[in-house]
Amino acid sequence: MKRTCPVSEVQNALEVLRKAGYSYFRDPQSGEESFILRLTSEFYPRFHLYVENEHHEVTFDLHLDQKKPSYGDNTKHSGEYTGSTIEKEMQRIDSWIKAVNREKNQDSAEHDIDVRNKQQQKKLGQELKRWWYGLFR
Repeated sequence: MKRTCPVSEVQNALEVLRKAGYSYFRDPQSGEESFILRLTSEFYPRFHLYVENEHHEVTFDLHLDQKKPSYGDNTKHSGEYTGSTIEKEMQRIDSWIKAVNREKNQDSAEHDIDVRNKQQQKKLGQELKRWWYGLFR
């Protein structure tokens, strides 16, 4: 299942995926980089996610690996690319995207308030300084 979002919505895909419990994975055979979320203590089954960042868009490509691929004459992957399990996991990732955005917006708003408070304190300090200076002229 693929989901595409604007970069403005997913500014840091790595942060979102880490908070969602995904780990970075580099395939030793192909060298491909992706993210995995293990469902048990074993290596399989696992959610397997590829992330592409192109043209101001971030694309998440998710599937569920049921077992290790078997190589040779017959390549069997046993991966699920659609279905309710995949949809639920993609919704969970979406909820993490929204949570990280809320967190960033809240941090930004708090920073703006801090800056305004400091500016107000500085202005008040300057006014008090002028007032005291005026007393002793």
